[in-house]
Amino acid sequence: MNPLQEDMENALTGSQSSHASLRDVHSINPSHLMARIESYEGREKKGISDVRRTFCLFVTFDLLFVTLLWIIELNVNGGIENTLEREVVQYDYYSSYFDIFLLAVFRFKVLILAYAVCRLRHWWAIALTTAVTSAFLLAKVILSKLFSQGAFGYVLPIISFLLAWIETWFLDFKVLPQEAEEENRLLIVQDASERAALIPGGLSDGQFYSPPESEAAVEGMDEKRKKSKSPKIKC
Repeated sequence: MNPLQEDMENALTGSQSSHASLRDVHSINPSHLMARIESYEGREKKGISDVRRTFCLFVTFDLLFVTLLWIIELNVNGGIENTLEREVVQYDYYSSYFDIFLLAVFRFKVLILAYAVCRLRHWWAIALTTAVTSAFLLAKVILSKLFSQGAFGYVLPIISFLLAWIETWFLDFKVLPQEAEEENRLLIVQDASERAALIPGGLSDGQFYSPPESEAAVEGMDEKRKKSKSPKIKC
């Protein structure tokens, strides 16, 4: 093929590809980007994400559920007043369930303060509450005489232990990763909107219009193609 013909075809192909790329750039809809940015900013203005709110609700459920079980245990073992006096006023580490209730209060206060009030994005607070809960419950189960006091000697320590670890799993695998992903999406959308703002909005397809080739140029290219394809006769 003639080198001149190849250069002309490459130039035409390059102009078409550049035209397509410019169209792709102008296909960015600034209003759509702004709507997405406003939606992310609206979530930030709410002060707390949906998944973090769910975590705080679960922490509240932890406290209420342990409190309910403890009240049931007080009623079962001779009435609330008598059992409450025996477990609180005459507290005994080896037979009282009052410390398990206080452990639930401790988890509630620390986690709500850290992740609802201060809105921390780190796992150290949940690690503290889970470590304290696990160590205390293991020591109490080994040293105390809870198992000799009926079903609640098994239920309250096990439920408290499970709830603490479920809170840890939920925060570490749901709350923190999802919030980090939403923050990355916001940064990507903001970066795309800034790039779109740098592109002039008044450009139209007419500004990239290429006039059709003249008939003389087309006939000349046809003749060159025929000459290049015709076989050469050697004398």
